[in-house]
Amino acid sequence: MKTQYDSHIQRTMIIYFLLICLASLLIVMEFIVDIQRQGLRSELTQNFEKLSRNQINSEEAFRPMQQIRNKAVLMVALLLVVVVIVLAMFIKNITEPLQHMIEASKKMAKGDLSQTINIHTRNELAEMGDAVNEITSNLQEMILLSKDLCDAAGRFVDEVSDAVDNRQAGGEDGTRLKGDMELLKTKINLLNSIILNCKFYNIKR
Repeated sequence: MKTQYDSHIQRTMIIYFLLICLASLLIVMEFIVDIQRQGLRSELTQNFEKLSRNQINSEEAFRPMQQIRNKAVLMVALLLVVVVIVLAMFIKNITEPLQHMIEASKKMAKGDLSQTINIHTRNELAEMGDAVNEITSNLQEMILLSKDLCDAAGRFVDEVSDAVDNRQAGGEDGTRLKGDMELLKTKINLLNSIILNCKFYNIKR
């Protein structure tokens, strides 16, 4: 069954794309309207007639086209400003949080579980960062429990070895060893229950 989800990043990318397309469309439309307007044709025709009669020079004759050129340059500059703004928004909302997550994840992979991912945006990257933080927290709990279990098992083995060597496993020593065994068994069962709740890669043997 296909999972339905609300993609904030997808909507953000679409909005950025539409902003650039809208700015480009407005510039093209403005340029086409300037070229196709009737007044421009009449003005150019009159200027060419005056130029042919040497009433004006070539610079004055082509002045309407120069105005359109200057307007086109201004429109292109505005488009570049829009692109820069959209690019800055993209970097701030997507690229920077993603880079932060990658760097923190690399440190976690090397064993630094003290790293946390802090993303102050409302999109999938923030949700992924929270999920990674929760995984790291659970992993720390499992490691600490495993360490506690190893320490308890080590102490228990030492005590059993000493009792066997001294042959004093009866009486108070026997009761204490039974208590340690129950405590160790409880910790093993707790760790085992945590492991059983995890899903692992299928390894073919």
